[in-house]
Amino acid sequence: MRYFLCIIFPPAAVLSTGRLFTLILNIILTLCGWIPGVIHAILVTGDFYENRRNRQLIREMRRNRY
Repeated sequence: MRYFLCIIFPPAAVLSTGRLFTLILNIILTLCGWIPGVIHAILVTGDFYENRRNRQLIREMRRNRY
């Protein structure tokens, strides 16, 4: 769903990740040109999912440690 938002309305996709500074940057990039805003939104969304996977992996490793 977030990747769909990246193409349709990039600032909304960045807002859904909860990162305020990157939202401001994405708004500026989108105003400068739609393509830079989309590319930035896709990168931020990918990073969001990667961080979420890493947190989940760390939780599982801590739970199975003992």
